[in-house]
Amino acid sequence: MAELLLKAQNIDVSFGLRKILEIPLIEIYDGEKIGLVGENGAGKTTLLNVLFGNLTPDAGDVKLYSSVRMIAQMGETDLDANGFVGSEFSVKEKSDFLSGGERTRRRIAGALSGKAQILLADEPTVDLDEEGVIALEKKLKSYDGALILISHDRKLLDNVCTGIWELEDGHITAFSGNYSKYREIRKMRLQREKDEYEQQRAEEKRIKKLIQQEYEHAQQKQHLPSRMGNSEARLHKREVTNVQAAIHRVRKSYESRLERMEEKARPREDIQIKMALGDAGGITSKLCMRASGVSVQFGARTLFEYASFVIPVGSRTALMGANGAGKTTLIRKILAKDKGITISPGVKIGYFGQLHTEVLNENKTALENVRAESDKDEGTCRTVLARLNMPGDNVFKKVGVLSGGERAKVALARLLLSDANFLILDEPTNHLDIFSMEALESLLSAYSGTLLFVSHDREFVEKIATRLLRIENKRISSFEGTLSMYEEMLTKKAKGREAEERKMRITSLEMRLAAIAARMAKPMKGDNPEKLNEEYESVVNLIREEKQKET
Repeated sequence: MAELLLKAQNIDVSFGLRKILEIPLIEIYDGEKIGLVGENGAGKTTLLNVLFGNLTPDAGDVKLYSSVRMIAQMGETDLDANGFVGSEFSVKEKSDFLSGGERTRRRIAGALSGKAQILLADEPTVDLDEEGVIALEKKLKSYDGALILISHDRKLLDNVCTGIWELEDGHITAFSGNYSKYREIRKMRLQREKDEYEQQRAEEKRIKKLIQQEYEHAQQKQHLPSRMGNSEARLHKREVTNVQAAIHRVRKSYESRLERMEEKARPREDIQIKMALGDAGGITSKLCMRASGVSVQFGARTLFEYASFVIPVGSRTALMGANGAGKTTLIRKILAKDKGITISPGVKIGYFGQLHTEVLNENKTALENVRAESDKDEGTCRTVLARLNMPGDNVFKKVGVLSGGERAKVALARLLLSDANFLILDEPTNHLDIFSMEALESLLSAYSGTLLFVSHDREFVEKIATRLLRIENKRISSFEGTLSMYEEMLTKKAKGREAEERKMRITSLEMRLAAIAARMAKPMKGDNPEKLNEEYESVVNLIREEKQKET
């Protein structure tokens, strides 16, 4: 049986009048790899801080039977990385000039260097490039201990986790399997809840109709037939009284059934948007923008040079590259329309950057902020906010009281509903929960305008991008196709190079074999026939092994 590493009981945490956590029992066993998911503000980070000991709950206690370390979502770390882990994550010395990705690498390497039995990881892929995410995934898969992971990277959750904890309304529901399995179960659960809700509404409607019918029946029985004698009238009245009493009993029975029915909340559904967002009307060119011979240098350092590429109208382009490659710098050049950048007439750019909240007015509501630059009606604006998981009265909250994730949703909705037809998004999913990110995916996949976006989330890029721009080796290259198509092309190229190298090795071995055979046929002075024979057999085996790799 697996070793119990941590036990938390009767955990209660409230912020003001709002109950954040109300969890009877948590047990973490050695070898478990759990993905913790939930909406923004559900309390995921709060729970990790309680388990780690950074936050004392209002009630309950945490018993730790092992060592624990935590990868925080932001900030500096005091944990030093050992040489091996530091090199795996290309950790740089502590400095005020480190990028977000470089700081993330320091936090990851510091936590992984401790060899703790429990690792708590809060959005460890934030600001990480593709190379960093792959290195992290490899370490987490082989982690010798228990893992609790908060992440919106679904591929990471799928490839690492053996279980999922869903945090909703302060409670945890546990699911076995990875994230995809959890989503499948959750989809079935939501469909069942929808069916049960609709069945209940139908049953309520049926019972109310029966009650109305019984009421009308009772009303009809009150009327005496014309031309009836006194004795007949008395008999009829008694009969009517008995019938009405029976009708009343039936009606009360129906009403009692209606009262006893458990009230089921309406399940959340994806609200359909009945209009095309980002209409590209007014652009006469087939290209949204063109870059010709664009170069960027910082002092002696060259990020990229002589870059030329285009962004076609209506395309969805992912801008990819390692941390520090120059993605955000390129976006700034496009926004500034620097030398070498040509924006086509009719193009209206909308930008979502790392400081996206600066465009929001904190003293106005979410809905007011969204409508500030939109000519769309209130219903459409509320529909887009609802699709981004800001339903109901949440839209009337002042932006100043919203969480970082909620502000990101408001800024994204504001852009989607503006008159911009070319959206440039720099890491739009960084502050979104996993469900809101999937909702944004759906909106952007149906977007009618042009998209250029930066994201290190592989699933997000795969679902949205129809083409790629990659910054590598100080060059910018274009690829017409999805991320999976690009990876397939790289795999084919790698296999082609490997096959070519194998042919060269086989040719070299065959030449060596021929030389040995010649010496065996006509030994030179000092040759040892027995050793020549052994060498011949060894080379034959090597050739056989290389040829077997071809099949």
